[in-house]
Amino acid sequence: MQNEKSQRTLIRHFKTSFEYHHDPISGAVTSENHTTGYSGPARAMTPKNIAIVGYDNITSLDLSGPLEAFNSAFIEDAKGERQACYKVTIAALGAKTFYSESGLCMAATCRLNSLHHLDTLLIPGGSGMRKSATSQKLANWISRHECRIRRIASVCTGVYGMAPTGLLNGRKVTTHWRYAADLAERYPELRVEDNALYVRDGKFYTSAGVTAGIDLSLALIEDDFGAQVALSVARELVMYVKRPGGQEQYSEPLRFQVESTSRFADLAAWMVGHLDRDLSVEALAEKINLCPRQFTRRFKDEFKTTPAAFVQRLRLDEARKRLTAADYTVENIADSVGFRDPDSFRRAFVQRFGVAPTEYRNRFISGRRPRAHASFALGSPVRASRK
Repeated sequence: MQNEKSQRTLIRHFKTSFEYHHDPISGAVTSENHTTGYSGPARAMTPKNIAIVGYDNITSLDLSGPLEAFNSAFIEDAKGERQACYKVTIAALGAKTFYSESGLCMAATCRLNSLHHLDTLLIPGGSGMRKSATSQKLANWISRHECRIRRIASVCTGVYGMAPTGLLNGRKVTTHWRYAADLAERYPELRVEDNALYVRDGKFYTSAGVTAGIDLSLALIEDDFGAQVALSVARELVMYVKRPGGQEQYSEPLRFQVESTSRFADLAAWMVGHLDRDLSVEALAEKINLCPRQFTRRFKDEFKTTPAAFVQRLRLDEARKRLTAADYTVENIADSVGFRDPDSFRRAFVQRFGVAPTEYRNRFISGRRPRAHASFALGSPVRASRK
């Protein structure tokens, strides 16, 4: 599945004295650079072995997302030669050919029972893993082999394959928000966190649904090879290397439209496309033919927040997305989403996300100078009247 022709950001190691270490579990050879304090693979690095469990009725993205992340992790040795950080194997719990929930036919390299040397076991989620026969079969295998595995991770409802082992009892875990209550009811000994993207407790890692599996994979890559390698993978996949917030950060306009059954249903989508416009109560009320007082009352009744708070949240969410494009200055982005001045934007951004806009951008992009002026696809020229 790996595209050999894709361009990848490679990390070059400093040529200096190294001390070599051998990991008896994963078989990896690592080195420590005593001159710089940087730790990384040695010249003859052995990739870390990762097995991703395959089974019928798996969620395909829970498997393919981490697979692509790990297969995108490369490093350059002192000779300038590219080396893969991981050797990823799809290991079938049952038949080597299996089907995802969406009907995608997938093929495993081998069966799980045939594996002997393993650094990391990753369990994707899916309706198949929520069935007791499947989860118990995997749990039995894990119970027999976990002492020889450095870490065990799950994506989404893959945690159902670990829970029966008892190894997670008393530990913090997470899963897809839709199944958090069910997981807690089935396994009351688990400390379920229903809003986390991923959780580490000891050698066990659990993550929320679908794309959170990539967030987890980036965290594992950073643990193994450092922030720069994780950043190169994140940029390759067009991802945040560290996504802020929890599972509740799904699209606010989508939530607005799904929850509303009134004339408000299409308003949010329009607002997102016109964030630089006058989005005052008076202007929005006029757009859907209500008086300002009636608009405010009905808005608060339906969405449990004020129009002003909702507008600010839309603007900040869009600004957060635009900050990952290094071509534009913070000031230009603030103006493009409807803030009067950069200072008010910075204060609002820090209050919402707990980090300054510039610092947030630096977590994702480095080495490019932003443009002083820019235009964006969404929105019209900035007007003087905004709220």
